[in-house]
Amino acid sequence: MRILVAPDKFKGSLSAQEAAAAIAEGWRAGSPPNLDLEFCRRPVADGGEGTARIVCEALGGSWVSCTVRDPLGRPVSAKYALVSQGSMRSAILDMSEASGLWRVAPDERRVERQSTYGTGEMLTHALRCSGADRVVIGVGGSATNDGGTGVAAALGFRFLDGSGLELEPVPANLPRLDRLVPPGDLSWLSGRVVAAVDVFNPLLGERGATRVYGPQKGLAGETEIRALEVGLNRLADVVAAWREEDFRDRPGAGAAGGLGFGLMAFCGAEVHRGFDEVAGLLRLAEAVAKSDLIITGEGSLDAQTLEGKAPAGVAALARRFGKACIAFAGRVDPGARPLLLEHFDEVAALAGGSVPTAEAMRRAPELLRACAAEVAARWA
Repeated sequence: MRILVAPDKFKGSLSAQEAAAAIAEGWRAGSPPNLDLEFCRRPVADGGEGTARIVCEALGGSWVSCTVRDPLGRPVSAKYALVSQGSMRSAILDMSEASGLWRVAPDERRVERQSTYGTGEMLTHALRCSGADRVVIGVGGSATNDGGTGVAAALGFRFLDGSGLELEPVPANLPRLDRLVPPGDLSWLSGRVVAAVDVFNPLLGERGATRVYGPQKGLAGETEIRALEVGLNRLADVVAAWREEDFRDRPGAGAAGGLGFGLMAFCGAEVHRGFDEVAGLLRLAEAVAKSDLIITGEGSLDAQTLEGKAPAGVAALARRFGKACIAFAGRVDPGARPLLLEHFDEVAALAGGSVPTAEAMRRAPELLRACAAEVAARWA
């Protein structure tokens, strides 16, 4: 029996690779000893943190390091992956490597001053120094809400106020934005950038970047939210006048504090569902077709899981090939369980959800192995 184990990370407790190992170990332990099992471990990602590592390890890529700015403008060492498939060389970047929330301590967070400039430096390095033919940017885990203006500034864009004075490209300055000045040559970016997203929010409004994700980054209260919303709206107006095209309502524009918007507007990026991009690079459909049972999972299974997250993508591939699919999670939202069971043949929470969250995260490897063994015994 061939079993494909293809989980995403259990955020805060297990990498996707560690989760895949724990599931395989537990499943073998819970299965009858005379059952011939062959495991194919294929950790997955959906454009969030860890995407570059997943692709690099699966395809035998290499790591490239460069010095860039973190969200507050401090120099840090960041890395991205280079992978080759045939004659195509791709650079896989996690924007969170330069501009992630993990880069900024909780007591330092000032969303109105934080920038994606370092992500733009990584992008430039990948295309101009590493010989990449294309760049796939995993858009997730950001500390920023700048609409991608930091990336644009790193590429040579200038942002001016009504007096012609140059503005630092941070959210606090966007309400004063009057016009932008693009660099002379953007041809080196043409058709070479892909934004891999796992959320499809627009830039603005109730489902936009600021209102949905701002509080996770430290925004507190309606006043701060409105101020950043005004700035992003102004940015969208100025970009629309320059490009003669409006990107603010495009699906994925609100990803990573509007970085999705910025990559479309300033880089001409295509926006792809992150899981689909990763699955294509990993040839995941072929692995599903060759397997008898598919197992996936992530830290939390809820209604959002079905909106572009990796486990839902794995389940869709399993359905396409008529294979059963089981999902494990640290937590399964009880209200979403009926909806989840329309996509998965079984969903299982570590320790049945009876262990407090902090303890479950600390004991995640042990609990995931035990949960997999229990489900394996029943399925056998």
